[in-house]
Amino acid sequence: MARKFLYIIAAIIFLIIAGLVTYRLAGPQLMRAAMVPSADFQAQPPMPANDWADAKMWLARPDIRNNPSEWLPDGYQPVAPGNAAVFYVHPTSYLDRSAWNAPLDDATANDRAALFARGQASAFNGVGKVWAPRYRQATFGAFLSGQRESQLALDAAYRDVVAAWDAFLIANPSGPIIIAGHSQGALHIVRLIHDRIAGQPVASRIVAAYAIGWPISVEADLPVLIPACATRNATGCLVSWQSFAEPADPSQIVDLFDRSPGYTGKTRQGTRILCTNPLTGTPGGSAPPQANLGAVVPSSDLKSGKLEIGTIGARCDDRGFLLIGAPPEGFGTYVLPGNNYHVFDYSLFWSNLRADAAIRLAAFGAK
Repeated sequence: MARKFLYIIAAIIFLIIAGLVTYRLAGPQLMRAAMVPSADFQAQPPMPANDWADAKMWLARPDIRNNPSEWLPDGYQPVAPGNAAVFYVHPTSYLDRSAWNAPLDDATANDRAALFARGQASAFNGVGKVWAPRYRQATFGAFLSGQRESQLALDAAYRDVVAAWDAFLIANPSGPIIIAGHSQGALHIVRLIHDRIAGQPVASRIVAAYAIGWPISVEADLPVLIPACATRNATGCLVSWQSFAEPADPSQIVDLFDRSPGYTGKTRQGTRILCTNPLTGTPGGSAPPQANLGAVVPSSDLKSGKLEIGTIGARCDDRGFLLIGAPPEGFGTYVLPGNNYHVFDYSLFWSNLRADAAIRLAAFGAK
């Protein structure tokens, strides 16, 4: 089943195993004890970009057979992809507490990551060829700890993403680029935008960056990144949201977010979080369920998924969280505390995200 099911199973399974049940039963302290590595941090030897010249270093690449990013739900017909090259970074799929960073040959983590690519990166297979690197991701427990080792693990994972990005640019020296990621993957692409894209020549090739499932401060981060996408056909810009049903309690995210410095060096405390409404393609505002072109909803036995059209609306609240109204059917069992629909950020708006990328690529070409 794991190789056939497309998108959300990996997220569902890992969240259940990784601590959702534990959290509800025993709270965050026990969850940290269960998931945060007890081992010392082991520095990862740097890997040069030319290591990613090998197809084995990619979950998805145009020349890979059984490419997970080529999946489509029932009702969608394959189309000739557009001319963009898509760089996608998957979210956390490594749960082991024996190490702070995933080995590249961890089969379980790689299988989960491929399922993420199937369900998330597939939204972009109509606009271009998807490249999704393997990387020595930080383990799930690194996000539950304020230890120094957590940042070291994230830094190590980011270095792999940078090396993969350099190899991606060598393989794609010209033409439009779309960047996408979720959760840990979104964290890394935001840092990549800050360090290697904003203000650089390659910025002129960016159609859009989809940093979904990670908070970005409008005041403390955006001024030194690329601008937020202000209109439906804006290009060279950033899209981001975090999904919650109502009543929403994002306090866990807010508490950590407010204690962290932004990329400008200013505090994020009290600042607005970037919220792109996926149903309109613009910051803020609201849209009714009828504007939803299709959410991918898992079946009750988790063996398949189907499109539900026109059932889930969206509005951005004052702080910048995306609210989807009452909990929608088909998702509730696997929702995080606070009505946090984090694992469904892509699937709730899969068809709109696909259309958004196509609109922005067409606008980029028109320029």
